[in-house]
Amino acid sequence: MGDFFIIRKTSSPADESSMHGYPQNLETSSDYPNSPSPAVKEMLEAEGKRITTVRWLYLLAAVAILITSYLQSEINPLGLFQDSQNMSTYLASYFPPDFSYWRTYLADTLITLSMGIWGTLLAAVVAVPISVLASENISPVWIVQPTRRIMDAMRAIDPMVFALVFVSAVGLGPFAGVLALFVNTTGTLGKLFSEAVEAIEPGPVEGIRATGAGKVQEILFGVLPQVMPLWTSFTLYRFEANVRSASVLGIVGAGGIGVSLYQSFGAFDYGKVCTILLILVAATTLIDTLSAKVRNQLV
Repeated sequence: MGDFFIIRKTSSPADESSMHGYPQNLETSSDYPNSPSPAVKEMLEAEGKRITTVRWLYLLAAVAILITSYLQSEINPLGLFQDSQNMSTYLASYFPPDFSYWRTYLADTLITLSMGIWGTLLAAVVAVPISVLASENISPVWIVQPTRRIMDAMRAIDPMVFALVFVSAVGLGPFAGVLALFVNTTGTLGKLFSEAVEAIEPGPVEGIRATGAGKVQEILFGVLPQVMPLWTSFTLYRFEANVRSASVLGIVGAGGIGVSLYQSFGAFDYGKVCTILLILVAATTLIDTLSAKVRNQLV
């Protein structure tokens, strides 16, 4: 029988730390066993830089704004419980629903849907060129800033106010509601579309520019393919919001189910109000379901 020799390899501290799953660059220094390694020091310094005086000031300003807005809003959660009996009595007057004129309400709801469709469609078409003009990575600053201010004005004014303006211009009816939704939605979609354009990857655009293509070709083949999924999602969501907004534009004479809703409220006929609200909830649920399916197919 031959002799057997057992050769034992002495492992270094680095090998032992690797065996235990610790990266070598996080070891303590050999000269000072209890001092952190340069990598650990760098991590600690990065964490320390996150807590700065400026950020503390931002935090204090945010807290001050929240407290001030809380006081100015006169928020009183206890009021919900103190007046809960009055609220229960009022809500009880909505039941049972009165379905006597459900056909009329359904026809008015279809008008409201039509207003939402055309208001959103027109806005999406106009928002495409406006969003390009409002994108800093596409257009010069002297075009971007005026375009953004125009979109700010479109978003700042409520569709109800626009409806009053257009009713005086084109008369009572759903067309005034379509125009009101169109103007307000153009400002919203233009803002969302421009943010999507500014977040694109510059590589494809630079590649198309390197071929000698013009600005229009860069937008068509470098920008649009990247932003179309987001644009589609934004448009579908805004359509849902516009249907809800169109449901109250009839209060100022802009057509749709809002006319019947306003008349029922004015007559204190809460059974009919409940029926209208139920139809609106059903329509919104249907729109949400269909929009989700379309979004899954296109995005």
